[in-house]
Amino acid sequence: MWFLLFIAVVGLATLLVVLFAPHIRRYAAGGTCKSMARLDGKTVLITGANTGIGKETALDLATRGAQVIMACRDVDKGEEAAASIRFSYPKARVEVRGLDLADTCSIRSFAQQFLTDFTQLHVLVNNAGVMMCPYTKTNDGFEMHIGVNHLGHFLLTSLLIGLLKRSAPSRIVVVSSLAHNFGWIRLHDLHSQGSYNSGLAYCQSKLANVLFARELARRLKGCNVTVNSVHPGTVNSDLTRHSTLMMILFGFFSIFLKTPREGAQTSVYCAVAEELQSISGKHFSDCTPAFVAPQGRSEETARRLWDASCELLGIQWD
Repeated sequence: MWFLLFIAVVGLATLLVVLFAPHIRRYAAGGTCKSMARLDGKTVLITGANTGIGKETALDLATRGAQVIMACRDVDKGEEAAASIRFSYPKARVEVRGLDLADTCSIRSFAQQFLTDFTQLHVLVNNAGVMMCPYTKTNDGFEMHIGVNHLGHFLLTSLLIGLLKRSAPSRIVVVSSLAHNFGWIRLHDLHSQGSYNSGLAYCQSKLANVLFARELARRLKGCNVTVNSVHPGTVNSDLTRHSTLMMILFGFFSIFLKTPREGAQTSVYCAVAEELQSISGKHFSDCTPAFVAPQGRSEETARRLWDASCELLGIQWD
């Protein structure tokens, strides 16, 4: 009896999903960037551009005329993504360069070569990230989530900020997540050495993204360089590759998730929208301003995290 009832419920649910699939997809897709702005003559740098929303962001900005530098840990996969972009848009000016955000030597080498080869940088999209990793450390001994998602981009941005200022007006887009709502900055144990939970470590790193964007925006006032963070939405991508459970759930509920192209819309919006030319230090989702958790609005925490990040990386911003 219960088995038949279960089968009936599952069948009804499946039927409803099939019937309302177009409406579900339209809702799940979220907002789209409606700006027709061109980026001819502009240089764009996107980290993690070999897959997912990074690749889709690269494709969109390339079709607008920008020269797009795709910074990827796996150069071979990056070249495959670049070839795919050129196939979709033969006029695309895309170039792949190796960058491992889990290695500060790689970051410094990348930035040094970039500054040698390019005289302008108009848009920096800090997109690359890891999620739900088992406990591992970067080459410099940082916990992987905070090391890649926050510290790696913190260092990269610091090395390129002079070029961004000289190229003004310019923009920095920091890809965060709704997960920042569930994060707390544990300055006493930033690398989760006392206890480790992959989900909480990810949330902490995404909160760090929001705080970094807000603090950097404060420090760049008057420089004509804007900084905004974004929540791309729940995107069906390979970001969940470290969690079998998440991969199964994402596969089962894929109809409710954004495609990478849909997930890239807010990053593109913050990179090109004319109405955001002077907007800085904000958080966006679905191409509209989004809620920031109270811990993400703490100026004191943002400054303390900034100082801790500088100390860990052995740097001092100009």
